[in-house]
Amino acid sequence: MKKSLLVVFLICLVTVAFAAGAKEASGTKTWNISLITMDSMDQHWVSCFEGAKDAAKELGVRVTFDSPDTKDDNKQIEKINNAVAAGKDGILLAANAQDAPVAALKEAQAAGVKIMYVDSPANFDTLRLFATDNREGGKKIGERLLKELKEKGVKSGKIGIIGVNKATESCNTREYGFRDAFEGQGYTLLETQYCDGDATRAKEIADNYIAQGCVAVYGSNEGSTVGAGNAAKEALAAGIKVIACGSDASDTNKQLIKDGALLCIMGQNPYQMGYKGVYAMVDLFNGKDLGGYKYVDTGVNVIELSNVAKF
Repeated sequence: MKKSLLVVFLICLVTVAFAAGAKEASGTKTWNISLITMDSMDQHWVSCFEGAKDAAKELGVRVTFDSPDTKDDNKQIEKINNAVAAGKDGILLAANAQDAPVAALKEAQAAGVKIMYVDSPANFDTLRLFATDNREGGKKIGERLLKELKEKGVKSGKIGIIGVNKATESCNTREYGFRDAFEGQGYTLLETQYCDGDATRAKEIADNYIAQGCVAVYGSNEGSTVGAGNAAKEALAAGIKVIACGSDASDTNKQLIKDGALLCIMGQNPYQMGYKGVYAMVDLFNGKDLGGYKYVDTGVNVIELSNVAKF
């Protein structure tokens, strides 16, 4: 009796092993993708993950949100290394800096891991970048602010700019576009101050700009815009005239628009970044010829009081 049970047990083991092997051989392997963004705090990145999850569900693959808790090059590099060690098949990366993660990405590629970018690339070649046209988006926000200033009769003055850090190219590019809008317009755009995306630090910077008499303050990402908006809200309540604007359609920033503290924000489409990124990655896994490098523009909107309800 015991011998019969042992035979049955061994047959079951062989059957399971054969089935697993057949699944791999039939091309139905469950691919594992790691989404590594600049941090896990901003609603922008959470929305990117929602898009990635929906695509993963449709395609029958797995995607995990493996981002650091704060914007930090070393922490992001650690996440890349961890994805390789965990045997992930692909990495969708929003690079915190252009150069810092390059060595880790080279090692990941050498280990057979596929790499694509969402939002922000590093100086390492891949086949796809799914992102906003940040310069054009920043310029549109600048143009909207310029129109508002002129309508209010403010034809000159200082404008403060709050960035993330000197290495975050996507946000820096937005700033370049913002500055483009003011060329030759008679305003003084001050040297950028950086907050590493921290809303509390951004508010302190914005408070200082307002104390210097700035007529407007611009934030280049979600946290810096929240800080600028909160500072403007307090200033306006105290009777100080200042206009704040910035980037990223988080719930907080949309509420600041409704409160009259923010004029407008550059609304991106991070959901599509994650969604399209997973689809392209699976095409790559399945051997589809994607051709050479391609930048995929995921769109931008200027969100203000007149249309904020749509977003």
